[in-house]
Amino acid sequence: MSAARGIGGKLAWRVNLPDEAASAALAGQFARALAPPCAIYLYGDLGAGKTLFTRACVHALGFEGYVKSPSYGLLETYRLSGLTVLHLDLYRIEDPEELEYLAIRDLYRGDTVLMVEWPDRGSGHLPAPDVALEFDESDEGRFVNCHVFTSHGRDLAGKIEA
Repeated sequence: MSAARGIGGKLAWRVNLPDEAASAALAGQFARALAPPCAIYLYGDLGAGKTLFTRACVHALGFEGYVKSPSYGLLETYRLSGLTVLHLDLYRIEDPEELEYLAIRDLYRGDTVLMVEWPDRGSGHLPAPDVALEFDESDEGRFVNCHVFTSHGRDLAGKIEA
């Protein structure tokens, strides 16, 4: 699927996700390895597990409240001790310039982790990714591929037991 999407970057690892618990466990590892600033692009069809993964990651970072999908509001912000997570879902935007109204470039600072679902819809208006996670399925079940784009992304991906 990555070739069809043209995600790019270097494939760092692939992890099978047989169930939600496996996705949550991977998200926990990912959360422990995160170091801001970090931009993470999340690819996959509807229902592929992008929001589930983000929700588990935000909880693993210490957020105790409800982590909702930003499908309608586009952006949810979670402030944690020394860290801000911005969760964007761009599925519903028509034009990438709509992102200018959200001031993402101003919100993305040194203490920020940016997690973007449907990043291709924000082309040219988002910080470049450090990592892209590609959620998909095959005959063997669901999986996620991790593509790295920067040295920061390589360091992050290298801390995951894949």
